[in-house]
Amino acid sequence: MIAIAAGWAGPAVAASEPLAAYLAARVAAADGRAKAAADDFAVALGGWPDDPAVAVRAYREAMISGNETLALRAARVLEAEKVAPMDVVLLDLAVAAREGDAKRFDAAVARLDEGPLRILSPSLRGWAAWDRRQPVEPALAGAGKEPVARKLADETRLLIAMSARQLDGKAARLLIEAMRPPADTRIAAASLIAGRGDEATARALLTDPLVLASRKTLGAKPSLGFGVSRLLLRVAGELVSEGPRPLVIALGRTALIADPHNDRARLVLAEALSKDEAWTAAIAALEDVDPRGAFAHRAAIVRIGLLAAADRQGEALMLAKGLATDKRATVDDWQVYADQLIAAGRPADAAAWYEKVTEADPALPWAAWLQYGGALDQAGRKDEADAALARAVALGPDEPLALNYLGYARIERGQDVPASLALLERASKLAPEDASITDSLGWGYYKAGQVRRALPLVEQAAMAEPANSEINDHLGDIYWALGRHYEARYAWRAAALTADEGAKVELAAKIAR
Repeated sequence: MIAIAAGWAGPAVAASEPLAAYLAARVAAADGRAKAAADDFAVALGGWPDDPAVAVRAYREAMISGNETLALRAARVLEAEKVAPMDVVLLDLAVAAREGDAKRFDAAVARLDEGPLRILSPSLRGWAAWDRRQPVEPALAGAGKEPVARKLADETRLLIAMSARQLDGKAARLLIEAMRPPADTRIAAASLIAGRGDEATARALLTDPLVLASRKTLGAKPSLGFGVSRLLLRVAGELVSEGPRPLVIALGRTALIADPHNDRARLVLAEALSKDEAWTAAIAALEDVDPRGAFAHRAAIVRIGLLAAADRQGEALMLAKGLATDKRATVDDWQVYADQLIAAGRPADAAAWYEKVTEADPALPWAAWLQYGGALDQAGRKDEADAALARAVALGPDEPLALNYLGYARIERGQDVPASLALLERASKLAPEDASITDSLGWGYYKAGQVRRALPLVEQAAMAEPANSEINDHLGDIYWALGRHYEARYAWRAAALTADEGAKVELAAKIAR
């Protein structure tokens, strides 16, 4: 018995290591710690090298965290078991493009032909033909009549012509203006033009708000990796808002593998990761953005938002302050810093920066004045707030947010009740589905003594947003005024579930009453 126990002790311990690593990886993945999850999945995959269930999780976490070695290991397991997701082939494609491995590249494109990503094949073959100094048109003609493949091929044809110096910057710009391609194709074209030293023409192409703050150090030299990276990024950019996130993450990651200098891919990848609330991985995706590159400023602004979303407000505020106080600061930088100050509970400080935004005459001045007025209101500077909010309404007379804020603020102070109600009624007419505005109108009627008229509106708002503390508080007050005390307490208890600490004290007093 002792011999048998001794004989089994070793394997039992060894078997526990991949199991423990697998469980730790699952916990890390659930917590959004992609790097730790990938490291633990690597251990688990080492213990269970033929298990596709482990391999697929390892592959996904590797793509999230950027662990290329683990991704390739897991990909081989999935392919051997014939359960590889459609995007696995992109990994081999990107590595082959980066390393100039023609045989591996062609094999990857051939595999693409067999799946839903075959729309990429003609453009990929076009870039390979250009790289090998072969005729490009036969490859691009393979797009046939498939509309998406043809659109991608048309854009690729333009970029290849620029890479082959068949078009100068001015001719390319005319073609691009006629084609009206998406932002990522414009950026790719501008990169090629800037890479030749024609910065002026390159900057003229960058009219999209996405890159208004990114007009420096944009130049790039054409290569197979450049072409493959921009093609994958082009599709990722198209899908990032609503597409399947594992595919978008794979496209963004492989675009970065094909060309590690593609900082725009880092931004798209960070956006895709943020949609899964993978905040740590999204922040990490921006770490290697060139601080002197074209996308450094944009990346800093995105990073601030990600840090705030990850409950790292102190870091977000420090970074925002650095941008806003820099001598090269823009209106966007002032806006972002003011937003972070509001989030930090510093409305008086925020008001000073929102005021700078209003003085800069931004594209939506009514919105700037609304934020300025809101900060003044939160800071207790009611008269100044009223003037700023009135300016917002004057500049945006059909903007329900401006109408609602001014009407609500005035009616809370009992100021010109009929005119304030008119503002709220107009806001509600313009945005009848907005629960907060519906609540404001109902609360306005309540403050004006029209309690029965108020009730159905606030009930409607509470049904639309049952977790809104302020709406439930209003509903409780209206029920109480109507003598429906049991329902009032129920509404106040619902409000207390999501209220901040200060409001909870007031709600407790109401319930006790």
